[in-house]
Amino acid sequence: MSYIYIVPIKLKDYSCLKPLKEAISHTLHLNIKICESEIDLPSTFDPSRNQYNSSLILLQLITNPPKDTLKILGVADVDLCIPILTFVFGEAQLNGVGAVVSSHRLDNQYYGMPKDDKILSDRLIKEAIHELGHTYGLVHCNRPHCVMNASTYVEDIDQKSKELCPSCLKGIQNKKIFNFF
Repeated sequence: MSYIYIVPIKLKDYSCLKPLKEAISHTLHLNIKICESEIDLPSTFDPSRNQYNSSLILLQLITNPPKDTLKILGVADVDLCIPILTFVFGEAQLNGVGAVVSSHRLDNQYYGMPKDDKILSDRLIKEAIHELGHTYGLVHCNRPHCVMNASTYVEDIDQKSKELCPSCLKGIQNKKIFNFF
């Protein structure tokens, strides 16, 4: 049996992992495991931007994953970037095995608003499912409520659901990746 592995990357708070695991399992109908992995986060830090390069984190994640890995998702709480964008909520390999997301810019406190763990959890779940969708070859969807709709701003994340639209769900099912329990 193969699994989607969730890898915490130097998280300050691990409480987000259980709801994340349950939501991904519910949406994708796949078996999920949480595992530790040695990610050298300092080596991905870009001091000129005061951010972490998500592509370098992703590269570490996909190097030597567990043998029974279907997909691997890193979860961090640092500010992520790629060279061509100011920031990213996450990054994934299109049709690949790996993805990474960060709660850093998903947290209301980043925007000077009161802490709200429910909103943070919802946003993290949506971004994780979104990035995993890319690993299955899905591109951005034009349906506003589909989790695969693009999110430039955190408000965009709030507007979409945690679910794949019928077209995106069919796109994943056609790849015969589901291993129903």
